[in-house]
Amino acid sequence: MSTVEQEAGHRIGEVARLAGVTTRTIRYYEELGLLGQAERRKGSHRVYGEADVQRLQEMIRLRDLLGLSLDELVEVVEAEDARRVLCSRWETNPDDHERLQIISAATPIVERQLELVGARRAALREFATELEEKLEQIRACREELEARVQPAQAPRRVAVAAQR
Repeated sequence: MSTVEQEAGHRIGEVARLAGVTTRTIRYYEELGLLGQAERRKGSHRVYGEADVQRLQEMIRLRDLLGLSLDELVEVVEAEDARRVLCSRWETNPDDHERLQIISAATPIVERQLELVGARRAALREFATELEEKLEQIRACREELEARVQPAQAPRRVAVAAQR
C-alpha cells in the first residue's frame, strides 16, 4: 500500500484483518447502520478511516465480551452514539438547566446498557453453576470408579511382587 493510500485510510480487507472479522461482516454491519459507509470515489475501493477501524474493533469487543445478538449490538451502539452526543453537549459548558436535560437524557441510556450487561452476567453465573455441578458429578464418578478399581488391582500387585 502506498503512503498516500495509508494516509487516506484502510481498505476493507485491511480493516477486516485488523478487527478479526470478514469483509462480509463489515459490509453487513454497514447495512445495519453499525458502521458508517466508507469513503468511495467512483471506480475505487472503499476506504475506512482510523475512527471506523476503532469503532469496529469496539463493536467486536462488545459483541464477544457480552455475547450480544445483532439486535442488541445495534442497541448498544446506538446508545453509545447517543451518549457520545450528550457528552459533547455537556462539554460545551451549557447552563445548569441544559445540563439537567442532558443528565435526564443520559440516565435511561446508561440504565439500558447496564440491563444488558446484568443479563449477560446472570447468564454467565448460571452457566458457571451448571459447569460446577457437572464437575462435581465427574469427580464423584471418578472417586467411585477409583474405589472399585483400586481393590481389584491390589491383589494383582501382591501376586506380581511375589513372583519376583
